Amino acid sequence: MKTRNIINGLAMIVVLLTMAACNKGEDNFFYKGGMLPITVRGYNGSNEQLEVKVDTFKFPYTLGAGSTFHQSSAFTFNGSQTTATLTIKETGTGKTVLEKQLAKGDGLTTLNFLYLNGKVSDMPEIPAIETGKIKLVYMFQPVLTNYAGPVDIVLGKYYFTPKVFEEITRIKNVKPNEFTEPLTMSTFATTGQQYNGQATSVLFRAYIYKAGTNEFYTNGTGYTWHETSSYAPVPAASSGSSKLYIFSESAAGNSIRFVKNLEL
Repeated sequence: MKTRNIINGLAMIVVLLTMAACNKGEDNFFYKGGMLPITVRGYNGSNEQLEVKVDTFKFPYTLGAGSTFHQSSAFTFNGSQTTATLTIKETGTGKTVLEKQLAKGDGLTTLNFLYLNGKVSDMPEIPAIETGKIKLVYMFQPVLTNYAGPVDIVLGKYYFTPKVFEEITRIKNVKPNEFTEPLTMSTFATTGQQYNGQATSVLFRAYIYKAGTNEFYTNGTGYTWHETSSYAPVPAASSGSSKLYIFSESAAGNSIRFVKNLEL
């Protein structure tokens, strides 16, 4: 098995070097050589490990439960074979998660996906980092309240004096368990700030309201919202960044909290 992994790794390196050195002959290389490089990357949000196979060839490692993955290997077409089937299955249940037909002339094949709640979806691209800008993509998982309606994720400043939240911008009509469109906002300082002439510290906070309102989505759920401790994940306010967050509900007593399941 160790020898096979080494051979697969060397084969992959040869393929990638050949691609980089000679774009013009790429198609001819794959048709003649019969070797197809494959990359799978994304996030497995299930409790099951995933196995990747192309026909009978297995990828060296499974895709771990509750974790990101980025794995590459190469499949060799035999003789007159021109197609193959890539299959991803749960190792514990045998359930087929994803199936894709591959052709000998496809060239470098990349699958970038999210597996969550028994479903496969595309993994969004994270926007490029830009100086002076904060870029955010969210997925909200209401696992405690089972809140089914749309929400607004509201980004803003919380002033300790006089304990006021000031909205900067919001992502509207966010559906549970779906990625938002990217949001872009400007960076800002959190020290040396004033509110109505009074010196105050500032926190960067992301509140969650019922869609189209300024009412916390937790109203009527049995959970309460804490002004400083209840908030969706955010990066540092003062430096440019680009982040993707998947977060879910937690609680401290009956006060709602949130847990980062994934940060990219």
